[in-house]
Amino acid sequence: MKMNKMIFNLEHYIKEKQKLINKYLGIILHQFDKKRELVMAMEHSLMAGGKRLRPILSLASAEICSENFSMLALPACCAIEMIHTYSLIHDDLPAMDNDDLRRGLPTCHKQFSEATAILAGDALLTHAFQIISQPKIVFETYPDVEVRMQLVSKISQAAGIMGMIEGQMLDMQPQIFESGDCLTHLKNMHSLKTGKMITVSIESGAISVGADPADIEHLIDFGDKIGLAFQVVDDILNVEGDPDRMGKSKGSDILNKKITFPLIIGIDASRKFAKDLMDEAIESISSLGEQSTTPLKAIATYIVNRDH
Repeated sequence: MKMNKMIFNLEHYIKEKQKLINKYLGIILHQFDKKRELVMAMEHSLMAGGKRLRPILSLASAEICSENFSMLALPACCAIEMIHTYSLIHDDLPAMDNDDLRRGLPTCHKQFSEATAILAGDALLTHAFQIISQPKIVFETYPDVEVRMQLVSKISQAAGIMGMIEGQMLDMQPQIFESGDCLTHLKNMHSLKTGKMITVSIESGAISVGADPADIEHLIDFGDKIGLAFQVVDDILNVEGDPDRMGKSKGSDILNKKITFPLIIGIDASRKFAKDLMDEAIESISSLGEQSTTPLKAIATYIVNRDH
């Protein structure tokens, strides 16, 4: 897909990709009886809006590597968004962050019940891998079985004990910050909790379209840096963001006694750190082509400059 950097419209690009992703997420849910409470809870959280950042990054990555990017990358994109939504449902639970709002709506356990929210998260997580392994249920075009098994391996690793779940566990253990280098601990925690799923989103898009391994390594480097930048900005917004724009409560990190980048290095240094990560991320994919990388670079800039 040829793009002129001067006329690239990120807002239009994001809206088009969100429309595509939402269409197939809706098809996935429509396989089930929507009168069931479990399905209603899944839909409440999955279709509540949200930026769809991870699947959009996946599509943008696939776009760099192949013109036939959309349909081949979509099964992994949808699965990743389902896994991300499951993590948000569980993250909001009373035993975790105990939040009342998510994406501008009551959190799943507030809208339904704590037990239903737990099970809705479980259902989204497990069905995500059904979507990758058996995509013909929903998709007409999808990667071959070897590629799909590689995607299952990569995504499960990023979402599990070697990635997001371990990062979440570290986030619940403030005692790890009581000795040693707090900033190093914080970077490691968020590289796992937030960064791994962002990186694997980018990697999965490239894998889905059969990208060259060398190109995938550049994209992984990009993902690692922009994933950490995303969390730095999240920490900043939790301090000074507008709750109406963010769709969730402000100041919850302080209330929950969370260790954050602004707390350790201050707001101004946090902003600089996020910008430095963005610049390094953009540089890491500079060899992949000016026009094809325009969307990914624009998304990186948006991640650091966003207000929600």
